[in-house]
Amino acid sequence: MTSTDRDAADGRPPSAHKPPTVKRDLVRRHLLEVIERSGPGTSLAPERDLAAQLGVSRPTVRAAVDELARSGLLVRRHGKGTFTSPPKVTQEMSGGVAGGLAVPPAEGDWTSRVVRFTTGPAGPGRAGRLGLGPDEPVLRITRVRDVDGAPMSIEELELPAHLVPGLRAEDMERGNFYRLLRERFQVVVAEAVQTLEPAVTNPAQAELLDVAVYAPILQVERTTRDATGRIVEFAHAVYRGDRYRITSRLRFDDSSG
Repeated sequence: MTSTDRDAADGRPPSAHKPPTVKRDLVRRHLLEVIERSGPGTSLAPERDLAAQLGVSRPTVRAAVDELARSGLLVRRHGKGTFTSPPKVTQEMSGGVAGGLAVPPAEGDWTSRVVRFTTGPAGPGRAGRLGLGPDEPVLRITRVRDVDGAPMSIEELELPAHLVPGLRAEDMERGNFYRLLRERFQVVVAEAVQTLEPAVTNPAQAELLDVAVYAPILQVERTTRDATGRIVEFAHAVYRGDRYRITSRLRFDDSSG
């Protein structure tokens, strides 16, 4: 008996027996159309309504939504529903002096929440990176950076403790950190070596960023020096891959290729 004969025998139209992948593709195309014509942060119809509208099961709708959420096009918010992704926060890096990059402030209203603030010996692993002896104290700070009220990044900072005597956790939750270094501690940051690479969240990062485990992130490591050449900071940060992007202004000369 063919699939059409089976459809006729149980009284259902042939479309009711479409393979699950075909049904999921139908839902996916519909959701992509919704995303294209809707603005960022638009709420989607509930899964049961989408299932009824498209003639598929709720698990099929859920599978298509999960796929688009993993790719960053949709965002699930517990207890609130599913939304098209909010606009990305853009950090511009433009040509600076001596072949470096200038880093103007990123878009949005940035605030911080400190989740770790401890001091301990540098240890052999970090001593060389910070230009310290293994027993010299290092201040370790972890803070979550929010943009317009939503978690955007996790920063883990390591600072030679002798450079920032009296620094408190609450100092790291407001204002500009490099301005604070300059105005209170007379530490003038001048240059940094920074690397960027893609990664995915581990469970701890996912919880702090309010995203799924293995969600895409941009991982950044930075070693910062002051105007005298001292290493004043080692930073490891991760940024949400669905919400953050970096743009650069490039200049070309005869050697560019």
